[in-house]
Amino acid sequence: MSADTRLRIGFIPLADATALLVAVDKGFAAAEGLDVELVREVSWSNIRDKLNIGLFDAAHLIAPVAIASSLGLGHIKVPIVAPFGLGVNGNAITVSPALYAAISEAADDDILDPMVTAKALARVVAQRKARGDDPLTFGMTFPFSTHNYHLRFWMAAGGVDPDEDVRLVVLPPPYMVESLANRHVDGFCVGAPWNSVAVDLGIGCILHFVSEILARAAEKVLGVRSRWAEEHPDLLASLVRAHARAAAFVEDVANRDEVTAILAAPNRIGVESEVIRRTLDGRMKVAPDGAVRVDDRYILIGRKNAGRPEPLQAAWLYAQMVRWGQAPLSAELLATAKAVFRPDLYDAAVGTFTPDMASEPADGIGAFAGPAFDPDDTAAHLATWKIRRR
Repeated sequence: MSADTRLRIGFIPLADATALLVAVDKGFAAAEGLDVELVREVSWSNIRDKLNIGLFDAAHLIAPVAIASSLGLGHIKVPIVAPFGLGVNGNAITVSPALYAAISEAADDDILDPMVTAKALARVVAQRKARGDDPLTFGMTFPFSTHNYHLRFWMAAGGVDPDEDVRLVVLPPPYMVESLANRHVDGFCVGAPWNSVAVDLGIGCILHFVSEILARAAEKVLGVRSRWAEEHPDLLASLVRAHARAAAFVEDVANRDEVTAILAAPNRIGVESEVIRRTLDGRMKVAPDGAVRVDDRYILIGRKNAGRPEPLQAAWLYAQMVRWGQAPLSAELLATAKAVFRPDLYDAAVGTFTPDMASEPADGIGAFAGPAFDPDDTAAHLATWKIRRR
């Protein structure tokens, strides 16, 4: 392979890196004429910085980071485009057994309902304040992260102000479990498989899948610098096709054992194959006692059109940035945010793919609280919520 087909791509050890890892390790990238070096990183700041300065040609990237980088929020402005969605859903909120018990006791209805638990959390917070206890602490992976926004959306719907009533701290995904074990945090929101690892160790209970909070939530994307995409359109198309073929391979249940073996390798995700298998199957052990919850939308790698990036999802993420004081409200910024997600590049590269992969059109956010989200009216979305910074 020639030097101009060699790509260096960074990733974090998470289940939504699956299409990327399988594209390389199963040979789909090589079949497209690409020679890919995968680099395992530990934090999103490392991924962002190395992508922005050109040490990475592409990256497994948390969706809000691609938007924040393009808007120049929190760092230098480097326009990023996302031609492929690496994962829809996949996050979960995990809490310590003690906090799970407190929320359960304070709940006035079924704790599978996120509104019930959000209101119960508000009662727990009020009780702790009355006793003079320290605020509860929750881990999330980055200020510009779905994990941050998912926690905030859930908490605020129940009356908890995430900036005043609790503490939110940034932790790299692989360090979440250790932080819960050491009681540095009372809970966290992170992607698979780290919620399951906490449950298997007996130190955590999964309270909610993000698919119970938002039915369809863009999570990770394949991110490239906009200039790189313009300079290497054929390479980018080949990379997108390799990912689409890998995603189809992953979603074929007959291939699951092979896929989980690839992901379990120490230089990939590096956890037990059985944990990864539960993740991909959406059959999750949610408590140390072995209780299981099943959700076929827990994580979508290729099914239900998950690979095709939806500008509506980018608009929702921008709206959260505005809601929590990270970005000003601007029609121009909204348009820029939506333009990060590039379904046109996906369509041009992939064309008509297998029917089961493209069987579901964009179906909105599907939030458990509030009205349907209008991607062209951020102000209306903000006006819905009493708790917000803007």
